[in-house]
Amino acid sequence: MKQITDFKLIEKQDYGRSVWLRFQSEKALPEITAGQFLQVRIDGSPKTYLRRPISIHDVNSESNEISLLVQKVGEGTRHLADTKLGEMVNMVLPLGNGYTLPDDKDEKVLLVGGGIGIAPLFYLGKMLKKKGLKPVFLLGGKTQNDLIRLEEYRKIGEVLVTTEDGSLGEKGFVTQHSVWKNERFDKVYVCGPKPMMKAVFAVTKENSIWCEVSLENMMACGLGACLCCVEKTVEGNTCVCKEGPVFNTRRLLW
Repeated sequence: MKQITDFKLIEKQDYGRSVWLRFQSEKALPEITAGQFLQVRIDGSPKTYLRRPISIHDVNSESNEISLLVQKVGEGTRHLADTKLGEMVNMVLPLGNGYTLPDDKDEKVLLVGGGIGIAPLFYLGKMLKKKGLKPVFLLGGKTQNDLIRLEEYRKIGEVLVTTEDGSLGEKGFVTQHSVWKNERFDKVYVCGPKPMMKAVFAVTKENSIWCEVSLENMMACGLGACLCCVEKTVEGNTCVCKEGPVFNTRRLLW
């Protein structure tokens, strides 16, 4: 069930280009699945008329807390990143459909993230671990400065890294990491820039691996009314905010 709620900012960590924010609500949180998102109202920003869609990074239902990992890319996200401790932020959540969790705890799963696309994979990794699986993260960035909070991901599962300049982990793109040659995975979950996700899809298709991706199409309403986030699928044009953002790659016309 969707909920419109005010959240208080209780902790933050600024990483330069990105910021980690932890919020708490006085209300009990609705059930939230990894891969779902929320819409944030940006108060005090005259040029930000619409709510901004943000992936849900983490959830603590016991304490009514959610965490966001936000990249400062525009006025809206920069304004959100400037939120001070104790200030209130209004959110609509949860929106969209999340990742499909395996039924078999013996399946090998790989979570591939690029840039700020690593954000929803954190909560997904926690949910997979709770089901008894051992998630492996493959996280990529242009430089080591693009890869943040790696120590938190390592608490959940093994973390593999690529950087385009070779400053951390293996040099190259996530699709060039040696794990693709050395390991065989049953399921691959992806989030990041579209070119990266398409490249990972090509690898999974070639190796007949089940794959889900979380699309980051531009959104406005978050409810499937404005039609600005439409993606072409085998069933026809589909609103990413309502039918996604997570899709099995077999549905996409990539």
